[in-house]
Amino acid sequence: MKESEEIRFAVLMFPNFPLMAFSSVIEPLRAANTLSGKRRYSWITVAAGEKIRASNGIGIEPDFHVHRAPEVDRIVVCSGGDAEHLVAGEEMAWIRKNLRSGAELGAVADAAFFLARKGLLDDHACTLHWTSQPAFKEAFPHLDMRSDLFVIDRRRFTSVGGIGSLDMMLEMIRRDYGADLAEGVAGWYMHSPLRPDADRRLLTLRIRSGIRDDLVLSAVAMMEDAIEDVLRIEDLASRLNVSPDKLERSFKAELGTPPNAYYRNLRLGRAADMLTHSSLPVNEVAVACGFGNAANFSRAFKPRFGYVPHSVRRRVSRAGEAPRAIAGMK
Repeated sequence: MKESEEIRFAVLMFPNFPLMAFSSVIEPLRAANTLSGKRRYSWITVAAGEKIRASNGIGIEPDFHVHRAPEVDRIVVCSGGDAEHLVAGEEMAWIRKNLRSGAELGAVADAAFFLARKGLLDDHACTLHWTSQPAFKEAFPHLDMRSDLFVIDRRRFTSVGGIGSLDMMLEMIRRDYGADLAEGVAGWYMHSPLRPDADRRLLTLRIRSGIRDDLVLSAVAMMEDAIEDVLRIEDLASRLNVSPDKLERSFKAELGTPPNAYYRNLRLGRAADMLTHSSLPVNEVAVACGFGNAANFSRAFKPRFGYVPHSVRRRVSRAGEAPRAIAGMK
């Protein structure tokens, strides 16, 4: 737990930042101050422009331009889905100045891409929004990327964004000032209590998939860990200590589809994300998602999305966005 001095936060905003993740960083700090009756935290917003627009079009005027921003204790980078393409020389100079003074550094949503490209997540565990995780793994195979709502690893902290950012902030408050204050802040926002680390992987999957059946949830988690080296359904059932028939009945009851079909669509969805968020050649995406070669991949991909994989890559390079059929999956 910290002593009595306030902890200074800065949110570094980039255009098209997600407003929910932004609010989920700042609002818990405000509540912690109110509930404790003390100024536990202070915060500022920083950017390289006069007004930065969120992904929903709302514009926010930052408190400080990066050239004039003061030093802080913790920086949270908040950016949108184009984080892998950000250059941001001015912002990086300010970040590195703060790091030299001992600041902690974090990211919400896709901003982990930006930090990773600058080498600022080396030797640290991290996470980011689940739609960008496949491309992130391929781009940074040396990094310890985890499928968790958030990861706090020494002086780095990252979250998947959205409500995952609130969970991350609650854990920070718990470490800073104790469980009572963190639980009070969670209650302030009618949020579920903090959960043990071991529960967070399946919790994250349950939230984004809507799966209620524990057997199906565990099976899907195994499928997500075996995208390139595809498991046979018989082997998957064996690992779960159930019969293949039992697994199939559970999938049909919960999801309305057999496990083989779900697994195939899962791999196709992973491939669509990689085509959108990475520059990997189509044949490498095919292999990474368990399709063996580009021809098999294309035959499976077009009926699912209405486009061949090469068409997706051309549209992304030309317009900077995915085809509508894929964008709707996010």
